[in-house]
Amino acid sequence: MALRLAVLAFILMTLATPALARASFEAIGFQALAGWRDDDHQAALDALKRSCTEIISHGRGFSRPVKYGGTRADWLSVCRKAPKALDARKFFEAELTPLRVSDSERPAGLFTGYFEPEALGSRTPSKEFSVPIYGKPADLVSFDAKEQKATGGLRYGRIVDGKPRAYFTRREIEQGALAGRGLEIVWVKYWSDAFFIQVQGSARIRFADGSSMRLAFSAKNGLPYTAIGGVLVERGEIAKEALSMQAILAWMRKDGKAARELMWKNESFVFFRELDLPEPELGAPGAQTVQLTPLRSLAVDRELWAFGTPVWVDTYVPGENGSKGPAFRRLMIAQDTGTAIKGAVRGDVFWGWGVEAARNAGHMKSEGDMIVLLPKALARKLLAQQ
Repeated sequence: MALRLAVLAFILMTLATPALARASFEAIGFQALAGWRDDDHQAALDALKRSCTEIISHGRGFSRPVKYGGTRADWLSVCRKAPKALDARKFFEAELTPLRVSDSERPAGLFTGYFEPEALGSRTPSKEFSVPIYGKPADLVSFDAKEQKATGGLRYGRIVDGKPRAYFTRREIEQGALAGRGLEIVWVKYWSDAFFIQVQGSARIRFADGSSMRLAFSAKNGLPYTAIGGVLVERGEIAKEALSMQAILAWMRKDGKAARELMWKNESFVFFRELDLPEPELGAPGAQTVQLTPLRSLAVDRELWAFGTPVWVDTYVPGENGSKGPAFRRLMIAQDTGTAIKGAVRGDVFWGWGVEAARNAGHMKSEGDMIVLLPKALARKLLAQQ
């Protein structure tokens, strides 16, 4: 998840989610990619190597069908050659074919952003730090096909008296449904801190003694996600064009009780695990289970694209008041997904952490182009199927 959530995308925004449309593809040359020669291809290759290590050793991202991204077998040859590459740009140009992707449901494409939040916390509860971040409960289970049908399509839940049931809602959990089980990992100051940590799917918790803790996504309760930003737009509280994470936070600070009730409208709830990361300069693992690289890791629609796919993103950095900032053109690697990341030309940029990352991720709603770099045989297959 970047969830992504994985979650996980900046999934607070009221963005239309298109139906699963048939994408179309156009083979183009690398020379047609504006900014290609000036990019840091080695940084992209380093991120790809992390994906390839997972693909070669496990390939968990291919555990369910991927519509356009191919199979694990399609990627093994590329992944075996990646660690031996001496020139990153020449490697990508020799091994992969760029395909410009078009989606009739979203012709302009859409790129949002996410980041790793930071919050003050405590390993013990107190009056100041009273909001728990929970680990995964033992009674949260995955449902099989029969159980999913019985619960109206839920993938996760709990078994009660031998029957599948929905898991506790956000409101039920925050009002004590899991109290007394010893699931608390850490405590933060505000319910909004916990909420936005769940939206982003990972976090850095800073303690008073200068130490810190890294949290990563562990599981979710399986209930549908409701974008609270969309709720505020529907109520007329925030104009659609002004919607951002910062605007939502500003609204929530005005009335704590109203903010709690607003957050409860999103019944989805995320559980975490504490991490001791091998590469602390990188982000927490995304849905591919590899650590995310700031400005090189991209969340995509996992029903369409395979984890590990190199993607050339041509969009722009958000400016002030919704304006266009500088061009954002770089090679990224699909390593994450999210509930709101749906569509063939849809990506969620991992910005990293800190004030600037939060600003850019919170404001990013940028149109743009997406060019996937695929193994040559897979590219030929997609082109022939059109």
